[in-house]
Amino acid sequence: MLTPRHQALLMTLAGMTVGVAVFGTVVAVNGGNPFTAHDTPVGIVSPSPSSTPSRGDGLQADGLQYVVQNFGTDDDPVSSEIPTGWKSAQSGTRPKFIDATGVWQIRFDTRGSKQTPDQLVANRERSIDEPGLKVLSRDNGTLVYTYVDKSRGPRMGLSRWVSLDDGKTSAVEITVGGRPQDEAGLRAVLQQATDTLKLPVDPNDTRPN
Repeated sequence: MLTPRHQALLMTLAGMTVGVAVFGTVVAVNGGNPFTAHDTPVGIVSPSPSSTPSRGDGLQADGLQYVVQNFGTDDDPVSSEIPTGWKSAQSGTRPKFIDATGVWQIRFDTRGSKQTPDQLVANRERSIDEPGLKVLSRDNGTLVYTYVDKSRGPRMGLSRWVSLDDGKTSAVEITVGGRPQDEAGLRAVLQQATDTLKLPVDPNDTRPN
């Protein structure tokens, strides 16, 4: 028969057992390493197709920006717009501007001529001594041609003579050069230079000579 002291001891032990059981249950419910990362899988986002179509190789007319360049002489100043970034390689009355790659260029001759634009077109055509020369057009004072350069391969040139007196004489020559695949861009450069060309209005100006 248990004495009151033994009964009290058994009750204490039973309480400790229940407490351990309850504590063990809490650990089991909250089990797992708290430092374990619970990474959520990241979905792979496929790039959407570009809305801008890829451009082919060549000088693109719609990608050009222009800046005014001044040249000529103090007595006969001339200005025109050329593509931004094209650097001066020659100044004076026969200035030349070239892009950073050396592929494209524009050249002016502001000395003028008493010959008509059509006569100068014919003269230039006869004077070009390049292999594979092919004249594409010779209209309205503009000569368009291609040829093969020994070091750079196929090339294209567009030369225009601008008249200020209804085609009787020529005031300025503008020539742009590049590759055949640059034709659209070269035509845009030539037209921009023509449209923005500013010549002397001094009555003592003796051009063309």
